[in-house]
Order: sequence, then structure tokens, then C-alpha cells
Amino acid sequence: MPSSIMLDCEQLHRNGYAVLRQAIPAAWLDELRAAFDAGVTASDQWPVPRESSWRYSLVDLNAKVQAVCRLPVLLAAAGELIGERFFLSQVEGREPLMGGGHQALHRDLSAHRLGDTAIALAYFDDYGAANGATRIVPTSHRMAHAEAKFDFADETRSVQLTGSAGDILVFDADLVHAGSLNATGERRRSILISYFAEVLYAAHLETTKLRGIRMDTSGRFEPSRFMPGE
Repeated sequence: MPSSIMLDCEQLHRNGYAVLRQAIPAAWLDELRAAFDAGVTASDQWPVPRESSWRYSLVDLNAKVQAVCRLPVLLAAAGELIGERFFLSQVEGREPLMGGGHQALHRDLSAHRLGDTAIALAYFDDYGAANGATRIVPTSHRMAHAEAKFDFADETRSVQLTGSAGDILVFDADLVHAGSLNATGERRRSILISYFAEVLYAAHLETTKLRGIRMDTSGRFEPSRFMPGE
């Protein structure tokens, strides 16, 4: 699929994240929003109950959602962060409800070594401070080995992301980040995608049922530099 998106690998490694503007084709968005809404599942109907202030959606078997997870520029960014053979571990829909969504700054954390996990948020609606968009702390992934030195209550370095439906945020799991309060109730549908280094596959299989994963996760991807037009 043609693309004009440039992936700045040096900046990705330095900051620990990239926002891939309009990475999702606009023609896909209505179908993706419909898939999200059709897959919404009550928080107490998941294998492990979810927070009631969020709307969660089972979407991992949807073909268009899977296509988003495999967009060449997104795979290139994930592979660049992980730096070795990797796999798509999980994808699920998430949306903060009105009055919900606020999180304290935190790390999702790599599992085996620093950088072995990459995370992406693909937005199906416009997003910003008013409807609970993600906050991030640039370069904070480089401090993951010194957890005690980072004050998670200090928001002075956090950046509030804003953008449009079709954008994808991809980041190192050790980057400090958090969801924000959806103060307006405006829709902010997204899918949360996880990519793991291949070495984590056995541990991944042990928890698939607990995480509600139904899709085939046996596929593998090789790190590769992305060129516009791929």
C-alpha cells in the first residue's frame, strides 16, 4: 500500500516513541469504528474483569484490525524498537468513558530485556486533552534501569498528545506514559497493539486465555527499514 510517511529511526530511538500521522487509510476508518462498536464487551465478561471507566472491545479476529496491525510503517517502527525477530502478541479496543480514563504516569515495562516490547495505539477518532488522549514523557525509556530516579507524580515533563483519526502512536514499553481524563465524553476509540520479541513467545502463550486473546499469534516479523511506497 503506497505511503508518504517517513520513519525517522534516529528520533524514534532517542525519544522512545513516534506518532505516525494518518498511517491508517481514511477509507478504512468507518469499518474500523463499526468493528470496535460491534466488539464492545462488558468489563465483567472478560476473563479478568476490566475497569468500569473504560469501554473494551474484542476485535482481534477482525480482518481490517489485523491489517492495521500489519501496516508496513508500523511493523518497521516496532521492529526498529525491538531490534530482533518479533511477533504480534495482542490487539484489543479501548475507549475511556466520560469521567474516566485518567491514569498515573507509569511504564508497561519490557519483560526479558530492555526494549523487547513495543506498543502501539491506533486512533479511530480525533484525540486530545479533552477526550482522554495519551500523555508521554519523551526519552524516559532510557531511564528504565533506574526506576527510583523517576518521579511518577511529576508531570512537568509529560507531553499531551493530540491528533486526528488515523494516527498511530508507537512507543517502547519502558517509555513513561498514561491515559488522560475524558472530560467531555467525546468518543476516543482506539486499538491497543502489543509486539513482543520472539524470545517471549512461550511466556506469552501461558497468559493468552487470561488476556482474552483469540487470534493466531504464530506469525513472525523481521526488523526492516521502511521506505515510502512500501
